[in-house]
Amino acid sequence: MLTGELVLVLLIVIGLIGRSHVLTTAACLLLILKLSHLERYFPTLERRGLELGLLFLMVAVLVPLVDGTLTMTDLIRVFVSPAGIAAMIGGLVATYLNGRGLHLLRQDPSLMIGLVIGSIFGIIFLRGIPVGPLMAAAIAAMLVEFWSWIHFLSR
Repeated sequence: MLTGELVLVLLIVIGLIGRSHVLTTAACLLLILKLSHLERYFPTLERRGLELGLLFLMVAVLVPLVDGTLTMTDLIRVFVSPAGIAAMIGGLVATYLNGRGLHLLRQDPSLMIGLVIGSIFGIIFLRGIPVGPLMAAAIAAMLVEFWSWIHFLSR
């Protein structure tokens, strides 16, 4: 049977092979906590870690708005150009789907391993760029719903 430590070491190796610094760092951090007998923090990390990660992501996305990188002209162009309108629609759809992915991960956290392995395969074999497990979970949620729908129709 795989122990938590072995799984974390395996994830570190996969992260190194797949050049996923975020995965490697996260697995290292959890391994350090586990080996330091600080497991009491795992429930808090599980409950609040995603929120904290999303907070930092939102801060990073908003920095260009406050540091002068984006001008008022840039902002106006978003509302009147086809690419800007497409970007707003893409953001709207992505956030909706991410919510569905988050719901799926909360229902079955073990799916995270499949998302990580799929992301690593995408990096290695398709030269993809990992954008995060939430979007991968969103796509997985769509696939699960699609398969459920197909299964329902085939009865």
